[in-house]
Amino acid sequence: MSWQNQLRGDSVSWLLESENPGVRYLALRDVVGLSAGDKELKSMRRKAHKEGPIAHILSKMNEEGYWQRPGTGYGPKYKSTVWALILLAQLGASVKEDKRIRQACRYYLDHALNPGGQISAMTNNSPSGTVDCLQGNMLWSLMELGYTDPRMDSAYEWMARTTTGEGVAPMKEKHAPVRYFAGKCGPTFACGANNKLPCAWGGVKVLLALSKLPVEERSELIERAIQHGVDFFFSVDPSAAKYPNGWAEKPSGNWWKFGFPVFYVTDILQIAEALMGLGYAKDPRLANTLELIRSKQDEKGRWPLEYNYDGKTWMRFGKMKEPNEWVTLRALKVLKATG
Repeated sequence: MSWQNQLRGDSVSWLLESENPGVRYLALRDVVGLSAGDKELKSMRRKAHKEGPIAHILSKMNEEGYWQRPGTGYGPKYKSTVWALILLAQLGASVKEDKRIRQACRYYLDHALNPGGQISAMTNNSPSGTVDCLQGNMLWSLMELGYTDPRMDSAYEWMARTTTGEGVAPMKEKHAPVRYFAGKCGPTFACGANNKLPCAWGGVKVLLALSKLPVEERSELIERAIQHGVDFFFSVDPSAAKYPNGWAEKPSGNWWKFGFPVFYVTDILQIAEALMGLGYAKDPRLANTLELIRSKQDEKGRWPLEYNYDGKTWMRFGKMKEPNEWVTLRALKVLKATG
């Protein structure tokens, strides 16, 4: 049975007929599944880099390789280097198509990555500026953009080690060679911003980044970190999102708002993206999550935009509560994986 039987309408054709070349490119790559060497796919990828969102964001880049402000690039939200790279990755940008993307990736690591593997949000690049959502988002983005750099190995090891807790001293041991910090304060995605409890938003980003590593390149430490994270997300029904919440009695309502782009605020659709990227597409524990995803489509098999960054990032990606090409791409990619 075709995975498209899960759809209420032909949203695939809708995406392929889009006026936005970036949408058509991702539909051909992720939904139709054309091979990397396919002439039509390569042609559309080139067009997506010359027109539309990718081209617009790259036009705003400083010639040195940063957006808005030099340095670690966390601020100002959501137009600085961190957010530009995450957004470019989600738009399907590639270092193979534009040398500015490679330059930006290199610039970012030069200024935000510490020798200990911590990716920092602080303007002084202190390792204490590390946090799971940033670490995971940026490693995923760099990998998705096609950028490779041996320095990323230390960043992956730090992320994996601080997930399982192996060889990492408590935050109070200031002189320990490897220790937790105020933000990244403990194993299993513990975060100071979540009252020192495990943060599922950050955990999703970590699993997304880990999923980008080819199986044959995963160390035993990486494999343990993956299993640790998968066990955490399956400790409850992901569709209920009843993960530790340090400041409120109920989970954030944003879990159930599917959006684009996706920065550190996370939705249930991204939990599915992360777990499926790690090979859990057919796991029965995702049944309710998949049913939730399917239930949000309209009669034409399209998904609405329920969360966005209008006025905060470089451009609009659709109107709220209306059928949205970018969210539909995300949903279709997940449903295709189940088939």
